[in-house]
Amino acid sequence: MSASHLVVVPANREPASAADRIKRLQAEAKDLAREHVEALSAALSDVSRLAGEVAEGGELYPVGARELARRLAEDSHKQALTLCAILERSS
Repeated sequence: MSASHLVVVPANREPASAADRIKRLQAEAKDLAREHVEALSAALSDVSRLAGEVAEGGELYPVGARELARRLAEDSHKQALTLCAILERSS
């Protein structure tokens, strides 16, 4: 048997109006969009870290890969910081 989810609704509560539901759904969508941008920023930070490791990896890595990784590390770090700033302004 699986557990069921029970929702307790007060008996005297009237159903939400369409406008109330729209506001609630918009707020949920905005929160999810913010979480998505935060995840993108975190992923860019990870890319920057990994690319930095390759860029600093020395002769083990091909020259072209090191150069590409160096540029990617710089750019992805800047983009992650930009996304963080955008999120701060929109709060």
